[in-house]
Amino acid sequence: MPIVFSFAETIEELNSKINQKNIDITALEQEIEQYQTELNLVGKQKKSLSNSIKELDLNKKKLTVDIALTQKKIDKTNLKIQGLNSQIITEQNSISNNINSLGLYIRKTDEFENESIVEILLSNNDFTTAWNDIDNMATIREKIRDKIIELKEIKSELEDTRKETIDAKKELILLKTNLADQKKIIEQNTTEKKKLLAETKNSEINYQKLLKNRLAKKEAFEKEVRDYESKISFILDPTKLPGAGVLSWPLDYIYITQFFGKTEAGKRLYANGTHNGVDFRASVGTPLKAMADGKVLGTGNTDLTCLGASFGKFIFIQYDNGLSSTYGHLSLIKVYEGQRVTRGEIVGYTGNTGYSTGPHLHVSLYASGAVKMESRPSRTCGGRIYTMPIAPVNAYLDPMYYLPRL
Repeated sequence: MPIVFSFAETIEELNSKINQKNIDITALEQEIEQYQTELNLVGKQKKSLSNSIKELDLNKKKLTVDIALTQKKIDKTNLKIQGLNSQIITEQNSISNNINSLGLYIRKTDEFENESIVEILLSNNDFTTAWNDIDNMATIREKIRDKIIELKEIKSELEDTRKETIDAKKELILLKTNLADQKKIIEQNTTEKKKLLAETKNSEINYQKLLKNRLAKKEAFEKEVRDYESKISFILDPTKLPGAGVLSWPLDYIYITQFFGKTEAGKRLYANGTHNGVDFRASVGTPLKAMADGKVLGTGNTDLTCLGASFGKFIFIQYDNGLSSTYGHLSLIKVYEGQRVTRGEIVGYTGNTGYSTGPHLHVSLYASGAVKMESRPSRTCGGRIYTMPIAPVNAYLDPMYYLPRL
């Protein structure tokens, strides 16, 4: 809902409204933290239908508050932009007034300079008056200098205000995009709950059967992929890998729930049969960011081929530093194949798709020279074609080595 502004509002009134928005934002952030605490507790409990429904309901409540929070931030940014626009008008008027004053002083100086000092002295019988005229001219020159300095300062302030306004408008666009994304995710949440109830017929026995079947399919699909990957020949050249700590965190708040598998000889390489990435706790709808500058080489949804067996919605990015990564279990993808991304750019939102026992982010990391998007038929999934990043076993790297130190 757009805010209606009154042009009669003063800067003080706008600042008062902004302060109230800040209070509202703080209260909503605290409410979100409470829901997150509850979600964390539910995530630690045994998987059951009632707990899964409770988790979906909590996610929906949290997403609803997320939407309210984003709207408050939009309102605050609109108020800020209004204040900046008012400030721009004030600074422009001040510049105009200063230019008019300068014009007046310059005209007086021109008049003085058109008449020599000797002429002024000869035309005045009173030398005191003559010297006062000369002194007045010096004062005018001083005022011209002061006005020019003041004009430069106001112009600099105007340029800063304009830049701040542009930044605020960019922030507003991002917030509105975020709001639209959050509304899409909350719709998915509602659909997911209906689907779960329909699949289980609201029966705990049916739910446990569903979990068992998905686990079996996940293990079979994973084995199928790993068997294929273990046959791919690749010689890793360590000189083509960057040093430690070159990546930034994919999330704003970091809580690791599962680390990378075994390491070999300090090279931090994936060993078959262990976890091939790092899992981060992240509630549904958490903004996901690129860890470095790079290019999106693929996006997809393995659930369309084999429901609940792998990444679900994923993004595959090749970075400019010799590394590539896959983000798995997403709720919403915001990028497309071939798109350039920059470090810290939002590329999607975390979720609970694919084989996931609870909302989280999975990150797999590879040596770029070895990984690529491949399409292959899956025996586990009835011969249907799956498309996802595939890499030799020894091309998997430990993300923690390349991320900032905890």
